[in-house]
Amino acid sequence: MKRLFCGIVIAVSVLAVPAVAYASPGNVHWGFPFGTASYYLALGDSLSVGIQPTPAGVDEPTNVGYPNQLYAKIRYSYPDLRLDQLGCPGETTTTILDGGICGYSGDQRTSYTGDTGSQASAALAFIAAHKGHVPLITLDIGANDLNPCIATGTISGIEACLPGVLNTAGKNLAALLTELRTADPGAIIIGMNYYDPELAEWLTGSAGQTFATDSVELSSIFNATLETVYQDYKVPVADVATAFDTTDMTGQVTLPNLGTLPRNVAEVCELTWECVAPPQGPNEHCNARGYAVIANAFLAELPLRFLF
Repeated sequence: MKRLFCGIVIAVSVLAVPAVAYASPGNVHWGFPFGTASYYLALGDSLSVGIQPTPAGVDEPTNVGYPNQLYAKIRYSYPDLRLDQLGCPGETTTTILDGGICGYSGDQRTSYTGDTGSQASAALAFIAAHKGHVPLITLDIGANDLNPCIATGTISGIEACLPGVLNTAGKNLAALLTELRTADPGAIIIGMNYYDPELAEWLTGSAGQTFATDSVELSSIFNATLETVYQDYKVPVADVATAFDTTDMTGQVTLPNLGTLPRNVAEVCELTWECVAPPQGPNEHCNARGYAVIANAFLAELPLRFLF
């Protein structure tokens, strides 16, 4: 996940994906015999593998990502559950279907660089290999789709780019959910929306504060695109945007060394590496606390029967 949003308000209508005839999963895989393995399958971009910067500023996967922390919260009431993470840093809604960033062989990720297989095909192979034993799938995808728009570097370029990107992201996400639902209609799938790391631009001065303010509306448009697709597929959405207080610019929080900030800016500073000095920052990825917030947002969407 790279820089997500740009400081511009664009009127973009959320592309509605045609509704599908999927019902909410009812016959979920409970009650496996003792000692029979089942799997929590984590799919997505860099957040799904807990990427954090090293002291030298190099992004590396960690064991404190939101899937790891969610797994730690549920495994004690589901002792035979295992975690399998197929996420790929830099993944987009296109590459998760077609491959091209991470290497996969069968149902496993073999590397973080390569062009063999795709995350979607690896996930489908994993589900097929463990038929009826994958009760939970989490998914975060879409943030990196925005990178080409941001790379244009101009307002006019972003305006021209964004509608097409949102259109493609919506269609790709729908295709992915169709494949996952078909592979195992009983699995619980939970998606997520995103926080807005661009809020950290508030710290750079007047222009940055305008940039940060405008990014809130753009992040809402982006998240609405994802949420529309998830809703059409009866997939609950972990509300990470709300958990990070993304739209709250009126509340005030005072942080050491940073002063008094809007609440949403303070949340990004406290829960990610965006406000940290180089070389470790600025970095849009979560710290351990931020990943815990995301894990709790997913936990809130799990049925109670999964926890007891």
